[in-house]
Amino acid sequence: MYNEEKDLPVLLHRIQKALEQWSANYQILVVDDGSVDQTAQIVREAATHMPIELIQHPQNMGLGAAMRTGLRKAAHSSDVVITLDADNSQDPELIRTMVERINEGFDVVIASRFQPGAQEIGVPPFRVFLSHLSSAGIRTLVRYPGIRDYTCGFRAYRAEALRNLIKTFGDNFIRENGFSCMFELLLNLRTLRARASEVPLVLRYDLKEGASKMRILRTMWRYVITLTRGFLPMAWRVTSKHE
Repeated sequence: MYNEEKDLPVLLHRIQKALEQWSANYQILVVDDGSVDQTAQIVREAATHMPIELIQHPQNMGLGAAMRTGLRKAAHSSDVVITLDADNSQDPELIRTMVERINEGFDVVIASRFQPGAQEIGVPPFRVFLSHLSSAGIRTLVRYPGIRDYTCGFRAYRAEALRNLIKTFGDNFIRENGFSCMFELLLNLRTLRARASEVPLVLRYDLKEGASKMRILRTMWRYVITLTRGFLPMAWRVTSKHE
């Protein structure tokens, strides 16, 4: 998370409420990506009554860097790893359904905007249009069985699949530092034949207090670069791991 003092307290409360109803064995890992507001202090205060670990980057490095830090840490000591946005736009109540789907044998489960029953509430129409346009293009080119939403950050991963991903790609399991890192993760999991599924997401931008940090056109351009890289031979992509 980065400068999420407005949305963080409500989100942490919602996570706690959702998880304590059915699981006593969970850990919340917060990667603070160089926030300059009260984000870190809010996490420290919440840690007095919730199982939270805080990791801080000394400066803002981007979503991809935060995901590298968080996934490496979480995959090491977990059975299932959940990632979700820090802006309170995604409902933690969905975590239980996603974990149940993992237990059915899938390696990654995505909260999808493109499954029957999904909704996007409060999202600006132009952003909806660009999102659906880019997703349709990606689906046409990539064709990952079981996936329609390649960019949503609300996901459940089998930790074993993440450990295999990191072992195979090394530091290159995420190279993108922007929002395109979520697309890159799926391309790399697809290379390893990870089994994927989706559940419908109700995206609530109307609950979000902070401003969006996504630069839409730049992110779409990075999707193009990531897609091009994703079709390169596997051996070429992991070369730097052995250099």
